[in-house]
Amino acid sequence: MAEALQLRKVSAGYGETVVLEGIELVLAAGESVSVIGRNGVGKSTLLATVMGHTTLHHGEVMLNGESLARVPIHGRARRGLGYVPQEREIFPSLSVRENLELGARPGEWTATKVFELFPNLRERRQHAGNHLSGGEQQMLAIARALMTNPKVLLMDEPTEGLAPVIVDALTDVLLRLRNQGGLSIVLIEQNSRVALAFSERAIVLDKGRIVYDGSSARLRDDPEYLASLVAAE
Repeated sequence: MAEALQLRKVSAGYGETVVLEGIELVLAAGESVSVIGRNGVGKSTLLATVMGHTTLHHGEVMLNGESLARVPIHGRARRGLGYVPQEREIFPSLSVRENLELGARPGEWTATKVFELFPNLRERRQHAGNHLSGGEQQMLAIARALMTNPKVLLMDEPTEGLAPVIVDALTDVLLRLRNQGGLSIVLIEQNSRVALAFSERAIVLDKGRIVYDGSSARLRDDPEYLASLVAAE
């Protein structure tokens, strides 16, 4: 199976500060993976590195077999990376539809299709972003990333700060996205229940290194082992 995303011996951080060390990660086309770990271990930095927001000290990031070393941030989106940041970063004064139209690229994902995935957004398509609930803003952030028609979708803590009922609804959407196929997805998620339900493969980060890369089922079935991997010092 073709490799959609590959990190080869990546060490990266902010300025001279190294956060990630020796990261080896291969994501096949159409594959989904969840990345979990306690706060401050480098989960968000992992996605930021793929998007070009950090200092790459060593190693290489590859997208569809092409090195991203000389590709600027905006160019990475054009190459096929979709990014849903932890802060959502929707445009508060623009309507839902206007948010979706900004950055939209030709392809399978159209406004009609994202409205099928997120019916709430269709009903509120004329509302400004700052008039949406937290859950609706998160849905809009995901929908906007899909409108770029990415090959690889990176999502950073999409359930953070949401009520349990909204988390359940959003989890259902994520599972539908995964099951539709075609997209390779990296999900960063503090909620291990959501993460391990989302993908068959899970990665655990600790102190900037991968300490587990394997079956989600193993972690679901052995809570003590999971706790040992993510336990704070």
